[in-house]
Amino acid sequence: MTFVDEARIEVHAGKGGDGAVSFRREKFVPRGGPDGGDGGRGGSIYGIADRNINTLVDYRFARIHRARSGEKGRGRQCNGKGAEDVLLRVPVGTVIVDLATGETVADLAEHGQIATLAQGGDGGLGNVNFKSSTNRAPRKATLGGPGEHRSLKLELKILADVGLLGLPNAGKSTLIRAVSAARPKVAAYPFTTLHPHLGVARIGVDRSFVIADIPGLIEGASEGAGLGHQFLRHLARTRLLLHIVDAAPGNPGSDPVLDARSIVQELKKFDPKLYRKPRWLVLNKMDMLPAEERSTIAEQFVRRFRWRGPSFSISALTGEGCHELALAVMKFLESGTV
Repeated sequence: MTFVDEARIEVHAGKGGDGAVSFRREKFVPRGGPDGGDGGRGGSIYGIADRNINTLVDYRFARIHRARSGEKGRGRQCNGKGAEDVLLRVPVGTVIVDLATGETVADLAEHGQIATLAQGGDGGLGNVNFKSSTNRAPRKATLGGPGEHRSLKLELKILADVGLLGLPNAGKSTLIRAVSAARPKVAAYPFTTLHPHLGVARIGVDRSFVIADIPGLIEGASEGAGLGHQFLRHLARTRLLLHIVDAAPGNPGSDPVLDARSIVQELKKFDPKLYRKPRWLVLNKMDMLPAEERSTIAEQFVRRFRWRGPSFSISALTGEGCHELALAVMKFLESGTV
């Protein structure tokens, strides 16, 4: 299935039914009086988070959603039937924004959470509501209220505890394969990951965390280079970022420190809040370096990068250091300390 994490839709709630002007007409009942019923309520449109859906692809093609109008009132004090509501099912983690005002309408972060997207109009009042001691035969009824209509943007922000950040081909997909049962595509060329992947890393019987792999980020992403920064929104809900760095790049002219700094700058440009999230440094592909030089190269990188946070040296391909990294992540998520 195609992965779509952003869509724009229009929602049109139903109009309320008009109230009726009617008078009781029965044999042997003189001056029967008013008996016009009320109009029915127009259908509303709701959004509901559903954990069985993982993409907004349905809303890429079905962009206009309408609810029916309520029925008009009738004589004999018969009220019009209210219209059925429309329920739009979206993935858990969907943020709904009003395009006209920029206001966040709903943040559906839990399964079954419901939000009103467009309210249906109220039904009009029939003339039976206007009778009084001084007005025995009112010929007045009200019209049904209009339903709301909105242009909305749906944005999916996947729910994960840990997010992987780094250049294309840094080994993010290999790492998520090493610590979870997820099987994203892995190949020896950049941009093999074209949409986010989720994996569950299990530490023991009842301890686990969810890890998210997003397409690689390159310098200039904020200006649209590469896949751009469109997938960075999926890291917004994470509690911890793992900055994956290729410690043994295949290009002899590349400098891992400069590459790592460029990623940090792109993160800062995209969202200062995301930049301030807890972030760990993970030096990957250590198996491609001579065993006697690995610790020295790691120390030199940390010193040149001026890194003061937690750092790890791993090989996602062989699994070396991956279990220790997963244990440290689990400890951080449970206690907030490394």
